[in-house]
Amino acid sequence: MEFSQTLVKGYFIKRYKRFLTDIKLENGKVVTAHCPNSGSMRSCLGTYWPTRLSTSDNPQRKLKYTLEMLYNGKTWIGVNTYLANQIVAEAISKAEIKELIGYTNLTREVKYGQNSRIDILLENEEEKCYVEVKNVTLVEAGNYLFPDAPTQRGQKHLHELMQMKKQGHRAVMFYLIQRQDGKIFAPASHIDPEYSKLLKQAYKQGVEILPYRTKVSPEKITLANRIEFKL
Repeated sequence: MEFSQTLVKGYFIKRYKRFLTDIKLENGKVVTAHCPNSGSMRSCLGTYWPTRLSTSDNPQRKLKYTLEMLYNGKTWIGVNTYLANQIVAEAISKAEIKELIGYTNLTREVKYGQNSRIDILLENEEEKCYVEVKNVTLVEAGNYLFPDAPTQRGQKHLHELMQMKKQGHRAVMFYLIQRQDGKIFAPASHIDPEYSKLLKQAYKQGVEILPYRTKVSPEKITLANRIEFKL
């Protein structure tokens, strides 16, 4: 996924009220930017870390700037969770995910289960494949972890995927990792033990786990490679 604009350079100062961040621009001006991430963002925020912001001229928006990524000295970290589905959908359309090749129809945000929406529904003449996408930004002890905060919504999605598998469909939990300074993927059992338990249960029932690392840069975010996971 390529950014349609040149991102604005800045430096992170602080995050507050979950969805607000103060950023110092290169000209010295401090602006408030929207933070498109509802998680804790542990391991993603450091004072005066370089940032990149997108801008909007929409008069209906209260904030002109949106925080897209930060640089921790080793890697850019993509923190805009709203881009995850787009990145994965584009990669599937370009046949860049070998495990998800062979489908003739791709639809996003399809209603299913108990008042839920699947991020991506893939279909061909033989089967349906339900793909739930999660954005991963947490790194601890050199490993990628999810979630970075307790998530009842994430738990619900695992239940829904297990139901789809029981109905004879293919079900995939896709973890999009937007940084490159980790090794393997694992559930964050110390943060949300119930989610970790459900992920292990889902895997035993046939739900597939696909953790893919991305290469994040101020120009674009692209898939890099699939990595190992440990439950």
